[in-house]
Amino acid sequence: MTQFPKRIALLGSTGSIGQQTLDVVRSFPEHFRIVALAARSNVTLLAQQVQEFNPSLVACFADTPEVEAAARATFPTVVLGAQGLLEVATHPQADIVVAATSGLMGLEPTLAAIRAGKTIALANKETLVMAGHLVMQEAQRAGVSILPVDSEHSAIWQCLRGEQAKEVKRLLLTASGGPFRRATLEQIRSVTVEQALAHPTWRMGPKITIDSATLMNKGLEVLEAHWLFDMPYEQIDVVVHPESIIHSMVEFIDGSLKLQASLPSMHLPILGALSYPARLNTAEKGLVRELRWADVAQLNFEALDESRFPCFRLALNAARRGGTYPSVLVGADEEAVALFLDGKIGLAGIAELIEAVLEQHQSVEYPDIATILEATAWARRTAREKIMEHFKR
Repeated sequence: MTQFPKRIALLGSTGSIGQQTLDVVRSFPEHFRIVALAARSNVTLLAQQVQEFNPSLVACFADTPEVEAAARATFPTVVLGAQGLLEVATHPQADIVVAATSGLMGLEPTLAAIRAGKTIALANKETLVMAGHLVMQEAQRAGVSILPVDSEHSAIWQCLRGEQAKEVKRLLLTASGGPFRRATLEQIRSVTVEQALAHPTWRMGPKITIDSATLMNKGLEVLEAHWLFDMPYEQIDVVVHPESIIHSMVEFIDGSLKLQASLPSMHLPILGALSYPARLNTAEKGLVRELRWADVAQLNFEALDESRFPCFRLALNAARRGGTYPSVLVGADEEAVALFLDGKIGLAGIAELIEAVLEQHQSVEYPDIATILEATAWARRTAREKIMEHFKR
């Protein structure tokens, strides 16, 4: 029987996944309790969360002197910087750590939480993309469960319950196709930041929204699925499903398919990870909308056109090459997306810049954490240098 209440340490509390995690806790106060919160720089929102949930530990990464000063003034006992993230991740009272920080910030805290024996609710793709071999080894050694929060991986995880790995033929990740599913290459070249941030079915933070527009996000999800489910890349496929009702599928060797479906909402996969192995009744909570098939009317599926979404191709190539290529992919993508959001490059320039950085990289096989972080930092520096060279011409 599942023991409630579960005590939660939340990394990335002011981001999109973090805020929706707190929605779940707010809806089920008898089942979940927040014991530690960590945010990056939104001190105002973090203060509101602290007042509501009264955690015993508060941390703020504070990436500028102004944020650090605001955090010190707001929270008498705040723990700042990377040390704060590590202390939240290893909080002695926590049963489960929700890793909802974006990008590189999530890697070392997640590893620390695993080593501390915490169950991980993982919403940070980059952790497995960059260091899947290390993370899964540590989890196996510590006997720790890594529970997926991404809607696609949550769907696969649910479909695999009670099944035998040897009977799985392939995993099918679904992709909405983003706002430019029907766009030509020429149209993609003229896309504005505002257009790229207008995702048709999901509401997310700016980085992941842009990654969804380029389908880099789906490429990263293939890498994540490879590590989470110990599945060869040859047995992981992607199909475009614009309604985002079916979140992913598993095909078995007898030809049957299992799928998980719901209206687009991150509350459901978050709740699934937090409550596992139990399922909690969401009726009357107002948290998850009921799926009425008659209202859906029809579902559409189509092949993914890699020629129009080169970021997806680059992610798969990096996955197959292994070593530090995935780390360079992550670093170059983070820098390229930031440059796009700042208006320095176009949407099509994201893939062009990432590819240029990958072509210049000399990979290291079986990298350790220091090598992974250095490869990612190198990728960001190289991406910036290439843009500076371009503007000088």
